[in-house]
Order: sequence, then C-alpha cells, then structure tokens
Amino acid sequence: MFHLRTTSRVDSRRYAVSSVVAASTSNLGGRVANCRRSLAVVSVAIYAHQSALSGHKVGTVPVTTILVIDDEPQIRRVVRHTLERVAERLLEAATGAEGIDLAAAHRPDLVILDLGLPDMEGIAVCSELRRWSPTPIIVLSARHSESEKTQLLDAGADDYMTKPFSPPELAARVRAQLRRARMVTPSGVPGPIVAGDLTIDTVARVVTRAGERVHLTKVEFELLRVLVAHAGRTLTHQQLFNEVWSGRSHGDAQQYLRVHVAHLRRKLEVDTVRPRHLHTEPGVGYRFDLD
Repeated sequence: MFHLRTTSRVDSRRYAVSSVVAASTSNLGGRVANCRRSLAVVSVAIYAHQSALSGHKVGTVPVTTILVIDDEPQIRRVVRHTLERVAERLLEAATGAEGIDLAAAHRPDLVILDLGLPDMEGIAVCSELRRWSPTPIIVLSARHSESEKTQLLDAGADDYMTKPFSPPELAARVRAQLRRARMVTPSGVPGPIVAGDLTIDTVARVVTRAGERVHLTKVEFELLRVLVAHAGRTLTHQQLFNEVWSGRSHGDAQQYLRVHVAHLRRKLEVDTVRPRHLHTEPGVGYRFDLD
C-alpha cells in the first residue's frame, strides 16, 4: 500500500510539473506570435512611410511626381494643367531654396525649372540638384542667348524651352524625359530601343530600319549611341565631341558633328529635311527624340 501511495504522489507531481511546462510553453508561443505580429505591423508602417516620402503608393503602381520651380503663379498654373494627365502628383515651389528642399524630401521623377528665380539663379539650382540627383531637369527660360543655353546644358539640364512655350510641346518633352529615365531594364543593362521603325541595340551594336539592318561606321554608331542614351535631351556640340572623340583636344566640334549627323540622317530618317528623330538645336547641339 505504501508503494502505491508513493507512486500515486509521484505521478501527481509529474502531472503538475508537465501542466506548468505546457502552460509556460503555450504562453511563450503566444508571446513570440505577438512579437511577430508587432514586427510585421512595424515593417508595414516603415514601408508605408518610405513609400510616402518617395512619392509611391503602397501596393499600387508607382506614382509619377513632377516638381515645378517657378516664381510666377500663372506659369505654375499653366504647367499644372498641361501635365495633369502626365503625372499623378505635382509639387510647386516659388523659390530655388524651396525647390531644392522639396526635391530632397520627395525625390521627384522630373523637375521643371525656371532660370529667373527671386533668391538664386536657376543655373545654380540646376547644378545643386545635379550634384546628388539624376532626375531629369527641363528648364523654362525667357532668355534666348545660345551661350546661356549651352551653359545650362553643361550644368546638367536635360532640355530647355523658351518662354512663351507651347503646352503640348512641353507635355511631349516631359513624356520623352520620363521614358528615357525608365529605359534601363531591371538588370541595369539597356535593352533594345524602339523609335518609330528604328530598332537600336546598343549592346549588340545593331541598328535596323523597317526590319532591314543599317550599316553605320564606328563614329556614326558612337554618335547615335550617345544621343539615344540621352534621348529627349539636347546635348551641346562640346558634350558630343567629348563623348565620341574622347581624348581628342583639337578640331572644330560643330564641323565634325555637322558632317556625321548629315550621314546619320540619310541612313535613319525618311525625310532628312523634316527629321522625325535627329533634331538640330541651332548654335547649341543635337537631340534624339524617340517619338
């Protein structure tokens, strides 16, 4: 009888200990699950905050954000109405300092910049933005000097338009810049570029027109490659000369380019008098348009 009582007590104690361990394990599992849920909530909140700062919506396609830096309210109004179907969000700044702050906070997909700002020169804003951001910059200016246009392009602007400007043309140039900015594939390697009946593969170094292969000289291909890499952007004569004839310090850049651009037009354009893709900016340089 004594042995049976002892066994019974031991079994009871074992059962009690097992119950305590099971309860503790259950509580620990619940705490771990709660921690995981809390971490998930925090992660979603952080992602949402970062997405809001970068101008993107959580769980949706990216939102296109354009920043307009201009001290004239009527110009900002015209630009806003012109681009309301191009971008989902437009930010506005009336000074250069405010524009730089907004660009740093929201990382816009494109900046439209006026040269005549009340607090600083637009070219200084352009240089500051280009120092830390690859965002395309289109300059609006009432100035018509070719030397000033060249300076701002050298400072990092991607395109310019003189005031008064055509709203449809502004929309077209904005779309071209946005398209150029998105041309790089996820792997980081540019894919074949299609422009009308032209297909340009800069990796394979193959150009076709209406399905037929086009023979280009080495210089012609390099010139086309540089222009296409900056499609929609006006490149100055000196910029093109430095890229295509790297290391060469002498020669007339305009004359060299005039000859080779004429050859390219004959090979790529249907109408060389009214080219669709390869445009001349008189006294400044050249621009390749995808449209």
